[in-house]
Amino acid sequence: MKTNYLFLSIALVAILFASCEADDTSDIIINSTTNNNGGGSEETSNLIEIGGTKTEDFTLEIDKEYALTEALIMMDGTTLTIPLGTVIKASAGADVYVAISQGAKIIAEGTSSKPIVFTSNVATPNAGDWGGLIILGKAPVNSVAGGESTSTSEIGGLPYGGSHIEDNSGIIKYVRVEYSGGAADASSENNGFSFYGVGNGTTIEYIQAFEGKDDGIEFFGGTVNASFISVIGAQDDSVDWTEGFSGTLSNIYIEHGVEHDKGIEADGFNTDIGNNANPQFFSKPTINNVVILGRGSASGNEAIRLRAGTQGIFNNILIIGFEEGFDLDGDLGDSPTGQGVVDGNLQVNDVSFNDVLLNMKNDTEVIFTEENFITGDGNGTGTDYAVWKNGWTRN
Repeated sequence: MKTNYLFLSIALVAILFASCEADDTSDIIINSTTNNNGGGSEETSNLIEIGGTKTEDFTLEIDKEYALTEALIMMDGTTLTIPLGTVIKASAGADVYVAISQGAKIIAEGTSSKPIVFTSNVATPNAGDWGGLIILGKAPVNSVAGGESTSTSEIGGLPYGGSHIEDNSGIIKYVRVEYSGGAADASSENNGFSFYGVGNGTTIEYIQAFEGKDDGIEFFGGTVNASFISVIGAQDDSVDWTEGFSGTLSNIYIEHGVEHDKGIEADGFNTDIGNNANPQFFSKPTINNVVILGRGSASGNEAIRLRAGTQGIFNNILIIGFEEGFDLDGDLGDSPTGQGVVDGNLQVNDVSFNDVLLNMKNDTEVIFTEENFITGDGNGTGTDYAVWKNGWTRN
């Protein structure tokens, strides 16, 4: 019997070699990287390359790893669907990003145990390795005349803005963006998450920007609401808004690294554009339940800067380890930030300062007291990050 098996084995091998000689298909070469959910690459598992401009729906497969090798742009009428637990590793470059155009949608629903992760595919990942996630909607922005007029994103040159307050760009839930913020030039920089004119029909919950080169999360106008926001190690501002943003942001945790700027930088209009002073309306979001953790009062930084006429209502804020808590900048003309305080449109309710040298700095040319701006000093508790961060965040 052993001899018969041996003859059979030899025959099978001969058949296989003959088949290979007759087959003119190319050899299969598999490029591979590991899935460590934290960037970097090694040779152990398959990556599927994605990118390009999509004019039809694009659905990723569950339990697959993807390599983003160029910009992935979803055009009007399409939907990008990303299943829970998906890891997308981006090649180096500011021109490598994911953009959801006006009229398109993203359905990215992770869970606390299986988040969706966008990260770097560089062997030793660093902030600024790649672009980031860009969402563009049809909600109002104050950088254009109004109606259905649109502005243009600084990355990708894509239109955004309009009159659709309840515009729906999809669902982003339990999504982490790492090592983003690559700069195209001195004035055009990616953020971890960029929301351009996004409407409040969009669902944004449990998002983290980790170790980004520019802002962690920025809102360019729009009405979208977002909750359970974590930003750790952003090298510019952690949360930024401009161009008339009017949504509600709730349960925010911000932690600064060695290189950082503001915890929150808030503009009533876009000071970088230079042609939209005296807009039809200013930014006026509602901000609830915030912890901003700095590196100590000796670091010389501000936790929150309010400028360019921004308005807003802050509720339940905890600021730890900054030289200044709130810095208000403005004037008596185009940037009436101080007037917002006097009129009751810019207020802080229930706040605590720990290791903060100066609670409020008034550089607005409008006279008001700290008591006019802040009520409930000592009552702020922030958000319970230890509870809602579990399983899906870095740090």
